[in-house]
Amino acid sequence: QVQLVESGGGLVQAEDFLRLSCVVSGRTCTNYAMGWFRQAHGKEREFVATITNRGIITDYADSVKGRFTISREIAKNTVYLQMNSLKPEDTAIYYCAARYTGYSTTIFRRISDFDSWGQGTQVTVSS
Repeated sequence: QVQLVESGGGLVQAEDFLRLSCVVSGRTCTNYAMGWFRQAHGKEREFVATITNRGIITDYADSVKGRFTISREIAKNTVYLQMNSLKPEDTAIYYCAARYTGYSTTIFRRISDFDSWGQGTQVTVSS
């Protein structure tokens, strides 16, 4: 397993932007698919975005398509989530997740697909 530490959350207004970071330690992240999930107060954790081990393939939840971008910087062992045009409904704790995949480029979207999780970072969007 790897250790994941998120940062970059905060309080912003609607239409503002934030960039979340997830630093991966313990192993090189090039053999791991990475994902971002979020959990709003009183709701279940949900998928936001995912990226394959070498960053070639990405996928997004419909609710964030066109506004959020997931990327990874291999040299820094870091995964990012650029969030633009934020809405109040984006308010949640955002979690980074990892799954060892070796050389496979399979896309993973389910919570149960990932076995390493960060502690989360709070994003609050005011209207």
